[in-house]
Amino acid sequence: MKSIILFFVFLLPLQWETNLDTAKKLAQENNKLILLNFSGSDWCVPCIGLRKDYFETSAFEAFAADHFILVNADFPRKAKNDDSEIQIKSSEALAEQYNPNGIFPLTLILSSNGKVLKKWEGKPKVTVEKWLEEMQIVCEANK
Repeated sequence: MKSIILFFVFLLPLQWETNLDTAKKLAQENNKLILLNFSGSDWCVPCIGLRKDYFETSAFEAFAADHFILVNADFPRKAKNDDSEIQIKSSEALAEQYNPNGIFPLTLILSSNGKVLKKWEGKPKVTVEKWLEEMQIVCEANK
């Protein structure tokens, strides 16, 4: 029975937080770093490609589950995709602090207290495996 439950847990998609304070608390409790991604999920072609080609791969999902609390600051443009007013304000506050130049996509690794440890602008130009190697170096240096 336990193996069946574990099987279904691995089938669940990764959970992306939308609140940095919650992510910081989880990161501290679980001894993990934070991966913060700024995206325009319904208009930014590189953002859509990053999600599909990197974040939704089994290699990334396995690595992220072990190392990160994930946070997504999304800025959709279509009314049907608009987030709640609270979520919009949260994403805007994150952008003021971590993405004042409005770069999309922008991916950062943060310490559990919110310090920027590594930043990638745009969609990576390396394979998922190479990108994960870069992340692994940051994770090991900040244990």
